[in-house]
Formats: sequence, structure tokens, C-alpha cells
Amino acid sequence: MQNALPFPSVAGGIHRYDVSESAGNSTWNTYYKWIKNIQEMKGAADAIEDPNYQAVALILNAWAYAQLTDCFGDVPMDEASKGDEGILRPAFNTQQQIYTKILADLETANSLFDVSRTMIYGTDILFANNIPKWQKFGNSLYLRLLLRVSKRTELNANAKMAEIINNPTKYPVFASNTDAAVLQMTGVEPNVSPWGRAIDFTNARAAASFFVDNLNSFNDPRRPKFITEATRVDPTTKKAVAIGYTGIPSAYSGGDTQFDYTPSNMSQALVIVPMVSVLMTYAEVQFIKAELAFKGVITADAKTSYETGVKAAIEQWGYTMPADYFTNATTTAYTAYDGTLNRIMLQKYYALFFNDYQQWFEYRRTGLPILPKGASLMNNGIMPVRFKYPTTVASTNTDNYKLAVQSMGGDDINTKVWWEK
Repeated sequence: MQNALPFPSVAGGIHRYDVSESAGNSTWNTYYKWIKNIQEMKGAADAIEDPNYQAVALILNAWAYAQLTDCFGDVPMDEASKGDEGILRPAFNTQQQIYTKILADLETANSLFDVSRTMIYGTDILFANNIPKWQKFGNSLYLRLLLRVSKRTELNANAKMAEIINNPTKYPVFASNTDAAVLQMTGVEPNVSPWGRAIDFTNARAAASFFVDNLNSFNDPRRPKFITEATRVDPTTKKAVAIGYTGIPSAYSGGDTQFDYTPSNMSQALVIVPMVSVLMTYAEVQFIKAELAFKGVITADAKTSYETGVKAAIEQWGYTMPADYFTNATTTAYTAYDGTLNRIMLQKYYALFFNDYQQWFEYRRTGLPILPKGASLMNNGIMPVRFKYPTTVASTNTDNYKLAVQSMGGDDINTKVWWEK
């Protein structure tokens, strides 16, 4: 999604839409590992009839399955993670079945929360046992996933989103950055950085021009948090001199010798504890509201939600919103709400930075923001829309794999998932 890219990179690479057969393996393995833990959490909550932990388990399960199905399409759900029950080759569920189930689970979760009962496990975890914040997360996630499938009429997503937004008493959602689902990584086991070595986050990489140039056009205060400055060797002193924030084009042709500077890179500090892991933000909720207002799904002012979302996205990273962000003569053409969905989605793109695959999912849903296409794009210049299933799935669960591939229309990076069709 043109945040960062391999550098120097003379061939291949995701930024050239060269997605390997194994690109999704870690996503598949990691989410199914945690889904098993979530299942055990749900079972324990059911056994003691604790509605709050039942609700939390339903929310986390919906979050994890949404990630999986949006990356792959049809995936095992009903029979998944049941090896201890003798189910070693689980059947796949269609994406429509998965979304129908997880949306229903989020509806159920909202009705389960009971503030009269105390949550007792872990004050250093997400929301630190704050029941109202868990409920807001569930309903905010509900909005995200309804919007994701809103192109499909089968689930009546627009009407449900309007109902949620218009009834905050029954369906509370994030109302400020303090509500957001942002896990604080302390560095104390098990709350450690997912990057074993911080250098791996930036080694042999560079920031993409699209990502950097927009931030420059915004005169955005988040730049030093996200990226480093580029440098050029001074011919007189032979020392590297900072030249401001400058990236390199995604899918550039040729080698690195065409650049007479060392480009900006992602900031290594992003993955050094204390750090954050972003699941879902208040800014995202505001951009959802802005889009729904723009489309007439809700009666509201899209401009107000857009500006609130931008402000929240800046402040969640610890910066103060510049008073003239939308009105400064040099930036207003890039920042002020102009009545287009592209403007909303461009700022949402930055609000979704460091938030798993959400930028990719939203681009697939909307085709926005408008991305430049480099000279060396592969895959006929078409943005890939899914990962291929891991080869281990094809070899160990062959019959169910073949049925899933037939249902999907192919196991290919260009095979659109149900909500994209």
C-alpha cells in the first residue's frame, strides 16, 4: 500500500505486485493460533456463565476471522481449531457465511455486557477491564465490518450502520481517542514488540514517495513519528546532510543508482517498546461516519466527521492538531474537505497506518486513495486482492481445499472475495 518498500530492489517485491505463494502463511498460522486461545476463553466463560468474557471472546473471534477471511476469502470456521475433537481436516466456510456469523456475534456481544459484574484478569491488557470500552470496541468493529460488506445487499448493512450510529445508547461506539483499541506494548513479557530485532523493520527498506509526499503536502506533524529524513552526501565535506522528507517511487524501474540521495525510511522507534499495536481507532469510526454521511446513509455533516477524524488521527500519535491544518494557504488544497470520497479515503489511509492490513482492505473496497503506478508493476498492474492458501493446506486438507477453490473461483491473488464481487 505504498508506505514502505524494499530498497535497493531491482526485481520483484510486493511493491511491484509480486506476491509470493507463501506471503500469507504467517497470517494464516498466527490468527488460527490465537483463534484457538479465543475458543478456550469462550469455553471458560460459558462454563462460569460470565457474560462479559463471553462478549469479549465473541468480539475477538470476530476481529480475528475478519482478518483471515479478508486476506484469503473462504476459510475454515465451524470446524476450525478442533483437532482435540478429532477434526483434523476442517471444512471451509464461505465468506458470506463467516460474515453472517461474526456480525451476528457482535450483535450478541453488545447485548451481553453487564457492568454490575467485575472483570478481573489483567490491568495491563487492552482496556484494563473497562467493560464500557470493550462494548464500544465491539460496536465500532461492527461498523467496520458492516461497511466492508456494504456493497452486498444480502446483509442490509447500510440500514444496520444507520441504526448503530443513530442509537448510541444501545450501541455505544468510540467517542474519543481514549476509547480506541490501541494496545500499549510495555516490553514486559508477554507484552513485547512483535519485531524481535527493531533493525529488521527498516533494514534494506525505504519510505515510498506517495506516503511521504502527501505528508509533506499536508505539512503534517506526524512526519517525525512515522519517517526519517532523507540525506545526501555533501560533495565538499563528504558528509551526509539532511535534505528533508523524501521517498522513492513504488515499483520503480532499474536499480538504486538512479537516486543521488538516501531516501527517507520508516522510523525504527515505531517498533521499539514502549510502543503501540493498533487494532482500531476513534479516527476510523469518524471516517466511517464521514463516508456514510457523504453517501446519504446517515443524516449528518460529512465535513464535520472528516475533520474530527483527521484531528483524532493526528492526536492519537501524541501530536497537537495545527490550528490551520485545513485553512493554511499552502496546504488547504490537500487537507480541506472537498466533498469527495477520495479526500475522505486519503486521510483515512493515514489514520489506518500501522493498523494491520486495513489500508489494503479499504483500497480493495473503494479503489481509494488513488495510487500512482510505477513503471515496473507486475500482475498486469492490478492490485492483488488476496493471499493464496498456504501449500500445507492444499497438501494436508486437499478435498476441502479443492471445494473452497471451486467455490471461490480459483486460488489466485486476483480472485476477488465475496464482498468485492
